[in-house]
Amino acid sequence: VQLQASGGGLVQPGGSLRLSCAASGRRFSSAAMGWYRQAPGKRRELVAAVARNGLTNIADSVKGRLTISMDNAKSTVYLHLISLKPEDTAVYYCAADRTPKYYSDAHYRPSDYWGQGTQVTVSS
Repeated sequence: VQLQASGGGLVQPGGSLRLSCAASGRRFSSAAMGWYRQAPGKRRELVAAVARNGLTNIADSVKGRLTISMDNAKSTVYLHLISLKPEDTAVYYCAADRTPKYYSDAHYRPSDYWGQGTQVTVSS
């Protein structure tokens, strides 16, 4: 299974960011997909995830600024983050879980497969 991310780069403070990540592989179907990020000197943290049934898990640090969605047929996840701040600067990693997998609540964290990461820098 391969996860191919697109988007990222340099964004001005207050700007917006769109990331997408497509999973591909033989007979792969996504149970959930999401994004993590890791800033220099910090631990990797979940930004947001979305499950096949639409259940989302969104970090408090981006709530109200982030929209995440998944195209189940394409196993592709889309992230839109607005009002970017310098503290959003990090390497963003896409992750996915393969079906079948069931989540009992919104605290799930997809981690079966990982993309290589894309740099997002928020700076003027």
